Amino acid sequence: MVYFADLHIHIGQSCKRPVKVAASRQLTLDAILKTCIDVKGINIIGLVDCASPFVLNEIEEKIKSGELEELPKGGLSYHGKLTVILGAEIETQEEKGVAHSVAYFPGFKQMEEFSNILQKYITNIYLSSQRASLNARELLYIVRNLGGKLVPAHVFTPFKSFYGSCYDRISSAFEEHFDEISTIELGLSADSDLADRIRELSAKKFITNSDAHSLDNIGREYNKIKLKNPDFESLFEAIGGRTPNNEIIANYGLDPRLGKYHRTFCLFCHYIADAEPPVISCPRCSSDKVIIGVLDRITLIADFKETVHPQGRPPYYYNMPLKFIPGIGKKTAERLIRAFGSEINVIHYATFEELKGEVGTAIAEKIIAARTGTLKLKAGGGGIYGKIIS
Repeated sequence: MVYFADLHIHIGQSCKRPVKVAASRQLTLDAILKTCIDVKGINIIGLVDCASPFVLNEIEEKIKSGELEELPKGGLSYHGKLTVILGAEIETQEEKGVAHSVAYFPGFKQMEEFSNILQKYITNIYLSSQRASLNARELLYIVRNLGGKLVPAHVFTPFKSFYGSCYDRISSAFEEHFDEISTIELGLSADSDLADRIRELSAKKFITNSDAHSLDNIGREYNKIKLKNPDFESLFEAIGGRTPNNEIIANYGLDPRLGKYHRTFCLFCHYIADAEPPVISCPRCSSDKVIIGVLDRITLIADFKETVHPQGRPPYYYNMPLKFIPGIGKKTAERLIRAFGSEINVIHYATFEELKGEVGTAIAEKIIAARTGTLKLKAGGGGIYGKIIS
């Protein structure tokens, strides 16, 4: 069967206590489960704050009550409608900076054991994405020994990522263990075309996830995956390799220009670069106090001037969340989702005539234009999202 998976969702609070400080307090476990099923059309989720004892306690209560059922081959089933993969985003200390990775585990027991081990290396186990006194290789060793999988997260963003702030080559972080990393999370400001300009990534699978800090942002990036069963084992066979029954069919993500770190940003005059990359200083005021954009950084370190996709690389489709499209407010979005069952159905599958019948010609045309990539965009940078300008 085919499933839609968003494997990087934060939890704002649990047990009425903050977990991801920078996330919305509405981003609770119950709200996430309901939003994925009723609004977004997501079938498999990765919760990346499960090392927090607050979150573990809440999950354990749902297992005991029967709301969540542990699957024989890993993962938790929510009423047979949604699979939950337990994970934790961890910040490691690298040679030139810090980088984020997500550790995923098949079951509650392994997640709980990981949390207990992690307490030795971080200051506050109750909060999300904490810095550990570990490097990437040491973290990989711990995760592997517990039967988990480690995925480097948003690898190109300027802050707290392997390519963005630590290394020219991610293999330098993992050294002889790089072959054990089978999957890379791209991040909002990159896509497969950009990532496949780096030779060492040709053997890696790419995943695209929302990194949601609010309910609205769930599913803004996701993966379409064929699985024999919606469980941990089949999922990681698909995203870690490829078998006849388990494979990534496609990645869906923002056009990188909409990401908030796509182009270089001047900290002095706030100019977002629009010149040919790489831009490493401000062409407007000549300041070298800039945040290097993802496109500019990749251009600097790329092995290939043009994209070189390996055989079998899944297609990457641009996903334009309804809230990005001019003229679609909250009420219109809710109407569309009620009519077509989920935001995914609205964005990618409803026909022009179906959309027109529900919300009129003008909005239907904008949704189809977003789907086909014909909207004109202004690139983001320096923490400012890109936007549609026509």
